[in-house]
Amino acid sequence: MTTIDTSAALSPPRNWTVRLGWGLSGLFILFMIFDGGIKLVPIDPVIQTMTELGYPVQYARLLGVLSLVATLLYAIPRTSVLGAVLLTAYLGGAVSTHLRIGSPLFSHTLFGVYMGLFAWGGLWLRNPRLRAIFPVLR
Repeated sequence: MTTIDTSAALSPPRNWTVRLGWGLSGLFILFMIFDGGIKLVPIDPVIQTMTELGYPVQYARLLGVLSLVATLLYAIPRTSVLGAVLLTAYLGGAVSTHLRIGSPLFSHTLFGVYMGLFAWGGLWLRNPRLRAIFPVLR
């Protein structure tokens, strides 16, 4: 049985690490607030996109509420990991949808993957417990 040395991961993080983590998380949160907000008040681009993706337009508000709730959970430090998991599921659905309709791979289909890496990267930099679970270096 092996043990993981968590002393380095749980030591106080460097100041720049936490700042960079909150910076990445802040940008992600702002993007998700914008994305969820425009779905609450379906404007023409949202209506067109929902139609192109093959979803009824009335689902836009539901998707907006789901993304905003998950983003709120991600923004609160105590619930940030739960929010990140929910947002990963949400973004996975976006990847699946774009894959289903044959969207361009690197610009549309994988955009949800890029955003997920951005969200988890920011959370990893600002959360020492997460760094203990997923250490980059041993």
